[in-house]
Amino acid sequence: MENKFPIRQVMDGEGNLTDSSYHLTEELIKEMYKKMLRARTLDKKSVNLQRQGRIGTYAPFEGQEAAQVGSASALGEGDWMFPTYRDHAATLTFGHSVSTIMLYWKGRVEGCVPPDGKNIFPPAVPIATQLPHATGAALAEKRKGTDRVAIAYFGDGATSEGDFHEGLNFASVFKAPVVFFNQNNGYAISVPIEKQMNSKTIAQKGLAYDMDSVRVDGNDVFAVYFETQKAIEKARRGEGPTLIEAVTWRYGAHTTADDPTKYRDQELSLEKRNQIDPLLRLERYMEKQGMWDAAWMEQVLKQCDEEIEKAVWEMENYPEPDVNDIFDHVFKEPVWPLERQKEAYLSQKRGETV
Repeated sequence: MENKFPIRQVMDGEGNLTDSSYHLTEELIKEMYKKMLRARTLDKKSVNLQRQGRIGTYAPFEGQEAAQVGSASALGEGDWMFPTYRDHAATLTFGHSVSTIMLYWKGRVEGCVPPDGKNIFPPAVPIATQLPHATGAALAEKRKGTDRVAIAYFGDGATSEGDFHEGLNFASVFKAPVVFFNQNNGYAISVPIEKQMNSKTIAQKGLAYDMDSVRVDGNDVFAVYFETQKAIEKARRGEGPTLIEAVTWRYGAHTTADDPTKYRDQELSLEKRNQIDPLLRLERYMEKQGMWDAAWMEQVLKQCDEEIEKAVWEMENYPEPDVNDIFDHVFKEPVWPLERQKEAYLSQKRGETV
């Protein structure tokens, strides 16, 4: 089955083009690099903030920048994004601010609110629940007669959930304009893929739904970008959904509450970093094309650091949360059990006997 779904690549680990049929501009290349560096800088900072007790448990994504930035860069204004709790490189690329992401990890409801005009759903923490949501949003746009599409992000573990199959089935039956974007990191938390499924690829799971599927080198930002672009253009033409399997590798833990050394050889991560790292790969390509400039890179890194430090300051100086948000935004109309709980809390806060 792996032969049926070969991994598509545009640039190898040494920064050499393996497929020269695509049009690459210096502007696109540098923009991709800046977005990946910005995302990695944010990721490293967030891990440090968690270790210092300044945010809660955090889900790192270092190593998956090309998969997220490349795919999100292919979306258009008005499209829909349905991320997981790990897809901040994608949401940043599509329009979220660093401040919003910081607030999310601080446990603030404001961290789930996208900028005006951006259709970005709150990060899905339950596994695979966002896939039927993405299908529903795509079908709604189809019924409204727009050409907007939806993209849903998920990991390899999500493909063992019922929501994965329900989302793909509905999308296939009704030809929903949706792209299912899988980041195959090889592990569902501590469970390696070979112990989670007997399928040799995730892409082949689309066959059951008569859905176009493709495997792509998830560490090759060019390949991810162009394959996602093809899937999005196909969806806009009303030709139905696509399943993309981006084969990648995350260097660190599942979350900052996890110890990957218990189930994975971390020496392998060090070896892979030099072989497949998405930023290093693009740097090598840019050097060979005469586009690399150390001074430019330092300037970009400085801009990233300043943006992230400003967002951290804003997060830590944000107004105190309104406790009423816990009670007032669960149901459209107030219900008596929540009203009673709210009154009990407010009475206790006032020092009254409940």
